[in-house]
Amino acid sequence: MDISQGTSFQWASRRLQNGHRPEIPVQQYGTVKKALAELEHLDLLVFDGAPHATKQTKEIAQAADMVVLPTGLSLDDLEPTVLLAHELTKHGVDPDKIIFVLSRTGDSSVELELAREYLEQTPYKTLKHQLPEKTAYRRTSDIGLAISETTFPSVRKRAGEVAQELADGLTKPESARLDAANQQKALSE
Repeated sequence: MDISQGTSFQWASRRLQNGHRPEIPVQQYGTVKKALAELEHLDLLVFDGAPHATKQTKEIAQAADMVVLPTGLSLDDLEPTVLLAHELTKHGVDPDKIIFVLSRTGDSSVELELAREYLEQTPYKTLKHQLPEKTAYRRTSDIGLAISETTFPSVRKRAGEVAQELADGLTKPESARLDAANQQKALSE
């Protein structure tokens, strides 16, 4: 959705140029409404929005089943990410849909724990797995592969754990989603 930068679109171009399979269709859209019109033909639609809060960011979050907000470990990363989450909930986004993913983490368990403690003070979820800062992820992305496609087994495993945790959040039974929606509706009445 960030047509001025088009990071995902450029990644998909590199993927095609390098002949990687499967092909992953990436389309740039000018409006959320146009992107949502494609839903009937898709199993999954992932929005890659601008890195700051805009009207479009709010529209994406309102339409989404899950809002994934990556953040680093420093307060310079954590604070604006939490502020964005608060801004989204202020505009009607269910806080249960917002999930923080700690990314580009270093090797300090203390720093990781402090970041988790900071995020625990919010009403939002934080994945139990995180993505470490790894050259392998950048190099893999540079050739059009997903980080879960890296040739390095240990970092591929870490990426897979994050992806699986996110997928598990999307595939919870419909009855659980309806229960959560009904609870939210009851609270707002």
